[in-house]
Amino acid sequence: MSNLDVGIGGVVLALVLIALRVPVGLALGLVSIGGIALMFNMNVAWGMISATPFDYVGQWELSAAPMFLLMGFLCSSTDMTRGLFLALRIYLSRLPGGLAITSVGACAFFAAASGSSVATASAMSRMAVPEMLKNGYDRGLATGTIAASGTLGSLIPPSVLLILYGVYAQVSVGQLFMAGFLPGLLSALIYMAMIIVRVKLKPELAGSGEVVVTDEERREAMRDIWPLPTLILLVLGGIFTGVFSPTEAGALGAFFAALIALVRRKLNWKTFVEAVSQAMISTASIFIILIGSLFFTRFLALSGFPRAFSNAILSVSDQTWWILFAVAVIYLVLGMLIDSIGLLLLTLPILVPMIDASGINAVWFGIIVIKLLEIGLITPPIGLNVYMINGALKNAVTLPEIFRGITWFLAMDLLTLLILIAFPMISLWLPSLAY
Repeated sequence: MSNLDVGIGGVVLALVLIALRVPVGLALGLVSIGGIALMFNMNVAWGMISATPFDYVGQWELSAAPMFLLMGFLCSSTDMTRGLFLALRIYLSRLPGGLAITSVGACAFFAAASGSSVATASAMSRMAVPEMLKNGYDRGLATGTIAASGTLGSLIPPSVLLILYGVYAQVSVGQLFMAGFLPGLLSALIYMAMIIVRVKLKPELAGSGEVVVTDEERREAMRDIWPLPTLILLVLGGIFTGVFSPTEAGALGAFFAALIALVRRKLNWKTFVEAVSQAMISTASIFIILIGSLFFTRFLALSGFPRAFSNAILSVSDQTWWILFAVAVIYLVLGMLIDSIGLLLLTLPILVPMIDASGINAVWFGIIVIKLLEIGLITPPIGLNVYMINGALKNAVTLPEIFRGITWFLAMDLLTLLILIAFPMISLWLPSLAY
């Protein structure tokens, strides 16, 4: 077998193992070690195992990920979203589908604080879905709204996926954060517009449409609205103005999230330990996948597969539309089977060389990739956010009902994707101002 044949076989075997539910990091690592041993010898494979992980995981930029994860878990465990949700509920309840629109807005704010789609969906599902169901909302619309809006955590900065893409593709994380802001806002606005139109055409989707707000809730909302906007302004303002690097912003965000929780008397030792434990577990799982993907990158580079793949795609056409179409097909198909972080780190070793060769702007391409990963978070049969909401609600709403509810949101995601492809400056305008 030639090295290229081993590379092709390794890619196929990795996909088969992942489809069989072998953890992504383990699958990529095993395939890589076996492939390098087959192409060369076991000593070369052991040399990669001993030298590679520390050199990569020790990169300074990667330390932003655990900091933002800790910030997100602190916000979630200390109920930092409740005041903002109540305030949005008061001011937006008169709109058609007001509670669903409120949920989209609250998810967007929480995504900007947590950087995690899973954390956003988990926190908001326990707060917003029961409120919508209590007011007679369609079960599919209620859960679909949170499942789809939770994906905003992938695009609205600070996003863990943007950090991983930036480190891997050697692109400024700060630029990526600024590039993701307007597309994330656009996604939220398109969701809101779709909800308004649907409820206008079919009012029974929103139950009675009347939301009763007590004086106590109004006072609580006004009193407790400040924590999340304050934290977001601190973190994103510091990054966008260049005062903080993303890593420094993540550390300050985690610190101030804990400080705000203390001021609000929502943080105790047990809550803090739980938040830190969740952040550590999430970080460990991400870094295991990172190490596996790094092995996979070395294996593929030695086999020559990325160059062959790039040549095969570009031989059909070197037009940007064709490259993006091929990438979209890959992500939409694999996104049904593989979680977003695993899929990102599985495909970047193959796609980054092709993007470099084609001359496509790496920042803009990164936003397109993250948007495709957002779609994968709610696409059956995996739909990680769907399963997260189903678990958080303890099966009170069935999986088929949730998947039915996300159909319209998937259509809106595809519309947003087409807009981002047609108008690259939506992603590149803010970074061009700062850099």
